Amino acid sequence: MKKIYLIAALIGFSNLVIAQELPHEKQQQEGNQGLLPLPPHLDPNVFADLKVLTYDASSINELTVKQKELVYYLSQAALSGREIIYAQNYKHNILIKRTLEELYAKYEGDKGGEWMLFDTYVKRFWFSNGIHHHYAEKKFVPEFPQEFLRHMINETPNLNLPKEKGETDDQFIERIVTILFDESLDAKKVVKDKGVDKVALSANNYYGDGVTEEEAIAHYAKMGKPGDKTPVEYGLNSRLVKKNGKLVDLVYKSGGLYGTAMDEMIFWLKKAKDVAENPAQAKHIAMLIEYFKTGDLKQWDATNINWVNSTEGDIDFILGFIEVYGDAIGYKGAFEGVIQVNDKEASKRMEVLSKNAQYFEDNSSIMPEHKKANVVGVSYRVINAAMESGDAAPATPIGVNLPNSNWIRSTHGSKSISLGNIVEAYNAAGGSSSLNEFYYDQATRDRIVAHGKLGSKMHTAMHEVIGHASGKINDGVGTPKETLKNYSNTLEEARADLVALYYIYDSKLVKLGLMPSLEVGMAEFDTYIANGMMLQLSRLDLGENIEEDHMRNRQLNASWAYEKGLKDNVIEKKVIEGKTYFVINDYAKLRVIFGDLLKEIQRIKSEGDYAAAEALVEGYGVKVDQELHQEVIKRYESLKLAPYSGFVQPKLVPEFDAKGDFKNLKVEKEGYVEQMLRFGKEYPFVNVGE
Repeated sequence: MKKIYLIAALIGFSNLVIAQELPHEKQQQEGNQGLLPLPPHLDPNVFADLKVLTYDASSINELTVKQKELVYYLSQAALSGREIIYAQNYKHNILIKRTLEELYAKYEGDKGGEWMLFDTYVKRFWFSNGIHHHYAEKKFVPEFPQEFLRHMINETPNLNLPKEKGETDDQFIERIVTILFDESLDAKKVVKDKGVDKVALSANNYYGDGVTEEEAIAHYAKMGKPGDKTPVEYGLNSRLVKKNGKLVDLVYKSGGLYGTAMDEMIFWLKKAKDVAENPAQAKHIAMLIEYFKTGDLKQWDATNINWVNSTEGDIDFILGFIEVYGDAIGYKGAFEGVIQVNDKEASKRMEVLSKNAQYFEDNSSIMPEHKKANVVGVSYRVINAAMESGDAAPATPIGVNLPNSNWIRSTHGSKSISLGNIVEAYNAAGGSSSLNEFYYDQATRDRIVAHGKLGSKMHTAMHEVIGHASGKINDGVGTPKETLKNYSNTLEEARADLVALYYIYDSKLVKLGLMPSLEVGMAEFDTYIANGMMLQLSRLDLGENIEEDHMRNRQLNASWAYEKGLKDNVIEKKVIEGKTYFVINDYAKLRVIFGDLLKEIQRIKSEGDYAAAEALVEGYGVKVDQELHQEVIKRYESLKLAPYSGFVQPKLVPEFDAKGDFKNLKVEKEGYVEQMLRFGKEYPFVNVGE
């Protein structure tokens, strides 16, 4: 499981928990270092609440020719499936994508104010892989008028519009205008509100029309076997629809749903297998090919087991239907691809975490009966991303721990990665204005400047390597998505965060040489509480509650800790001249409080206690203090910072000799718009309506 888009997640804030200033890329490209950032309306990489960054993929240059060839083929496989996430996010996204990209590339009329609004909308669409905000889940409606869309379509010659058979231009226009401009139509991609049919009300495309939440859960429950110690992740790679009144899974596979894209991925994976670094890696690729051919989820489990045990070589990758955050009931996997180049030196430094995994399990605050007697197969690497696609782009994780199957993790282990070049790119874009605005005293600010980056890195590592790999489920208790249902993802992320928080203020990390002092832990506590209590609220519209799992997790942990520490004034709420601050007075006691919450959440997971899960999440993670929310938005708006960041991918250009043999892989930079339009032309492998 990953920290998301950012994972939003801890990214924009937790890497120093400093929201980043406007990027300097344009000035630097033009040799204007030292100038102030461009104002947002002049910077093509800053739009709406978003900004696009670049990451350093130069580590590819250090690879052998054969390794470069492998990276290229794997990147092509990842990009070949990139449109699947658009289709998964919303049933009309491919239709919209084809239309917007045609207009963007071919319209030659006035490029004034209305075009600029269209420009912003298209960029937002690409960033979110559809018409719903990548993090807030809410549909964003165009700010340009409907008439401008009609004008562009009518005045642009040679448009290749995705019209239905027999449909006129006018009929097509009215259809797409309704889809785009009706704010109430398919308003939220994922609905997690208590007491509603979350499947029926979510706009995502994981379930067909008429399928209810109750029906979906019952459908997959019937597939499982009571007491099965190796349960299959039923529903992970399919859309559940009704045909003639019966529920049917349309499986993502060659010859099945998204078959064209699956075949393209298989084509490139076959080429990758021929240049694999070692037999284990070749076996993994071969098994993945078989899975994409058949859609067999038992084959997926076997593939993951082999992948966990394949730890040699400098190249690794994630490809498939992985994270289930986009499904309100947690069955459906979103497509993603991440191609990785090992950072040997950084990985060597952090290997000490995985080697001490048993220590962290044994000394955790959780109940003895919920601890693993033998923690197995926890591997950790710092990697440099070489290509990302699907659910991992443009917004990207900073850390990943896979596979998600609990029994595979317990029996065979897991892989944890930190995306080093992504983290560095976020850090390089960071600024100081939110630090001054939201942290009460200079001592705290100085500590965050000195130790915040390391604290964030250690939190990510502990979250992924130790957090997700810790604890066990009691015998006879079902999987968390069965027992905890719509609360399972939130509590799993909360649990992993709490493991990281509990140990980042442990002198063991100092003794292991991973950090210089507990000041690092103090800095992470400072930023985590500020983020969970205040800063992340800038991502919500006024009046909204929290839907996204990572945001729920952080507010849950922070607000629970605040409440439990009131008696001893562990975290003090201060209001100075109308500005609210949360100040930690006792870091040692706060660690104990984090440990107590970790114990309870692990108990909930181990015992499958749905009632307690509901009480925790709904009581602490969902509702927003509206007065504080209004204050945060006002303070944050004054800083003129974009709350969300993501990335344009490197352009990987292969070179071949006269015989057609692979010779080299060049790493080039590419503009965001240029890249999105190119991707649309080169990887159009999902059909409209598919």
